[in-house]
Amino acid sequence: MTELLTRITIDPGQCHGRPCIRGLRIRVADVLEMLANGISAEEILKDFPDLEPDDIRASMAYAATLAGHPVVNAAE
Repeated sequence: MTELLTRITIDPGQCHGRPCIRGLRIRVADVLEMLANGISAEEILKDFPDLEPDDIRASMAYAATLAGHPVVNAAE
């Protein structure tokens, strides 16, 4: 999974520092939102020819990594 995550780039000067795919102006959040809305990976790849199948997998891996972090509630 670490190799997939190298496809995710964060540059403060690009897309307001939001995670993107391989330095492209395609945000991880946009890929995840399309998947969540039922758009297939094949359709995404067709609509965004610069993307590769591993880019979609990397987006999901990135989300899984973030979802695995514990949330600390300072109010408790």
